Amino acid sequence: MNFKKNFKIGNKKIGLNSRAIIIAEISANHNQNFQTTKKLIISAIKNGADIIKIQTYTADDLTLNLKKRDFLIKKDNAWGKDKYLWKLYKRAETSVNLTKKIFKFCKSKKINVFSSPFDLSTVDLLEKLNCPAYKIASPEITHIPLIEKVASTKKPIILSLGLSSTKDIELALKTIKKKGNLKVAILQCVASYPAEINEQNLLAIKELIKKYKILVGLSDHTLGYISPITSIALGAKIIEKHFNIKKNSSPDSFFSTNEDDFSLMVKNIRLTEASMGNGKIKISKSSKKNYNTRRSIYVSRKIKKGEIISNENVKIIRPGYGLHPKFYKFILNKKSKKNLNFGDRFKLKYVDEK
Repeated sequence: MNFKKNFKIGNKKIGLNSRAIIIAEISANHNQNFQTTKKLIISAIKNGADIIKIQTYTADDLTLNLKKRDFLIKKDNAWGKDKYLWKLYKRAETSVNLTKKIFKFCKSKKINVFSSPFDLSTVDLLEKLNCPAYKIASPEITHIPLIEKVASTKKPIILSLGLSSTKDIELALKTIKKKGNLKVAILQCVASYPAEINEQNLLAIKELIKKYKILVGLSDHTLGYISPITSIALGAKIIEKHFNIKKNSSPDSFFSTNEDDFSLMVKNIRLTEASMGNGKIKISKSSKKNYNTRRSIYVSRKIKKGEIISNENVKIIRPGYGLHPKFYKFILNKKSKKNLNFGDRFKLKYVDEK
C-alpha cells in the first residue's frame, strides 16, 4: 500500500496538484491567555494562513516535576532561564480548557484547526473536539504508542522529522501503515530555535519525496522566509511556521514569525507557485506575442532572375516572417528563379536547384 498523494485537513486539500497549505503554529505564543489567542488566530487568518495549529499538553504530560540533573536545561539553551523542563513546559502549556476554546473560536471564524498531542489521553480529548488531523512533533518520533493511537483515528498525520534518523522515519511510517492509515505527510525540519539557514538541507525534500513516495513539506524555525519559499520550488506541499503578533513576548516569541514577515512569506510562496507552471517545455502565451522577433532570411539587395544568391543579397535578420535560417547555407551559390526586391521575404521556392 502506498501513502495517499491527496487528502484533506478539514476542507483544505493537500496534494501533488494543489497549492501548498500554510499552517500558522500558535505554540506557546498564546501565553495561556484566550484574548491573546484570539488575536493570534484573527491575525493569522488576515495574513494568509490556511490552517491554525496548536500544541495540546500540560507540563505533567511531558516530564516530571523534578530538579535533578537529567531535567536541567543547559544555560546556553534558548530556554535556559527556566532552568528546569517542568517549569518551561508549565509556562508554555496549552490546557484542556484553552484547547476547547480555541477549537470553538476557530469554528466560528471558519478556519480549520488541529493539534499536536503529546500523550494518549490528549488524543481522546482531541477526538471529542473533532480534530481533523494530528501532528507528531519532532521529539515524539520515538513515542510509538502515541503514533499508534493517532494512526488508529484514521485522520491525516503530519510527521516532523527534526530529530529523526532514517530508522526512526521508517519505524513511524511502518507503525502508521499497520493501522491502515495512509493519509500521511512528512516535514523536513531542523529542531533548533531559531534554526540556522545553512543547516536547512532543503534538498532533502526532493530525496524524501523520491524515497518514501509521500507528500512532503517543511516545518520551519528559521528567522525570515527564505527557506519556506525555496522549499516550494523543491516540491513542498505543506509549510508550517510559528506565528506571533507584535509586542507579544512568550516562551516561543524569540523564533516565531511576526505578522509582516508571515504575510510576505505567504505572498512570495503564492508567487513562487505561480511561477512553477506545469513543467512542460513550451513557448509561453505572452512570449508568442514576440515570436517574430526571431530571425529569418530576407532579400538585402535587389536580385534579378538567374542571379547567384550570396551573402551580398540575402541576410539573416529580424523579423521572422522569412525563410528559416537553417536553410542559409543551402541557398547560397544557387540561382534565383525570379526577380526579388529589397526587403522581400525569401522563400525556398525561389531557389533554382538545377
